[in-house]
Amino acid sequence: MPGLTALRLRPRDVRRGAVLTLVFLAAVGAGACTGSWDFADGEAGSTLLVARTDPPAPGPHPQPPREAATADRDAVARAAAEAVAEGKSAKSAAQDVVSRSGDRWAAVYDQGEYEAFADDLDGRWTGVGLWAGRLRDGRIEIDRVQPGSPAARAGMRAGDRLLSIDGQGVTGLKVAEVVALLRGEAGTPVELKLTRGGTDLTQTVRREELRSEPVTVRELPGGITVIKVASFTRGSGERVRTAVRAAPAGGGVMLDLRGNTGGLVTEAVTAASAFLDGGLVATYDVRGAQRALYATPGGDTARPLVTLVDGGTMSAAELVTGALQDRGRAVAVGTRTFGKGTVQMPTELPDGSVAELTVGTYRTPAGRSLDGTGITPDLAAADRVEERARTVLSGIGVGP
Repeated sequence: MPGLTALRLRPRDVRRGAVLTLVFLAAVGAGACTGSWDFADGEAGSTLLVARTDPPAPGPHPQPPREAATADRDAVARAAAEAVAEGKSAKSAAQDVVSRSGDRWAAVYDQGEYEAFADDLDGRWTGVGLWAGRLRDGRIEIDRVQPGSPAARAGMRAGDRLLSIDGQGVTGLKVAEVVALLRGEAGTPVELKLTRGGTDLTQTVRREELRSEPVTVRELPGGITVIKVASFTRGSGERVRTAVRAAPAGGGVMLDLRGNTGGLVTEAVTAASAFLDGGLVATYDVRGAQRALYATPGGDTARPLVTLVDGGTMSAAELVTGALQDRGRAVAVGTRTFGKGTVQMPTELPDGSVAELTVGTYRTPAGRSLDGTGITPDLAAADRVEERARTVLSGIGVGP
């Protein structure tokens, strides 16, 4: 199991939309972990801070800022220990305490689910290649299908509704629970029942080991480089830095963070460092203890930069956006981001399951808390976002 000296920032079950009200873009079988902070803090070795996307109960976003409810870690641990002593499930006992606490970002995972997240952070997983989300009525809808995956070869499409997995109905389940059903050994079959346009379909596919490419780069006319970061998995920050160094001299950059549900905060800080010459990226607190994250000196501070954001920009991706915006380094274009700024810390329970409980919040360099409010772009654009971004860059001398 991955080390548990960890802090997590994670929204739960979200659905993609203008402001992403209810969708978990991470990993139904595709395993895109929505946000982990992984860095050595000098106190307890490797510290993992995570920002997963598993949003709260259905409701509109953004929400007004408020003090985050927290589950009592001692109460959770005590309930789990008592359950084990009585021959009961520590995970179930912990879930009961968490559900009563009002901690909307807390969650409890079994050991296998938690270990799968470590693979997600490496951009690899075993599954069928689906991203899905939970609608307001509890139904599960496929949001995206990975090209070349078992799901793609079986003809599954975005917009299909997932009804059951190996005979177990999925309506009303949390996305994390759907993910667990889709996980398994590579080569093993899984039967998926779907509905499309009123017609029910049944497909049996075999799980495979899959990989994602978190950073892609393309060039637009006029020397503009578009760097798309799908998630901040391991190595993604350095790929951003490499792409910036390779961009045409005098050209501008669009850093596309739309739909980015988070990632390792070390990678997010490295990505921000590509455009900053040191300085503050974010501050955070854990039970009242204040910490800070700083950019590495030597980034490109002259190249014109626009960040593209939307309601699917979450957690670590919001941290990058907020830092570049507050530092006057980038113009943000798009729609308001999701708004996730609380920190969760995982605690291992006696049966090997893991409880993630809210312990603090993080803020941008200007001291903004984004939890429940998100980031307001400098230029609002719900469509033709790249076109609007090109206009911004042309206004500062980049492009035709």
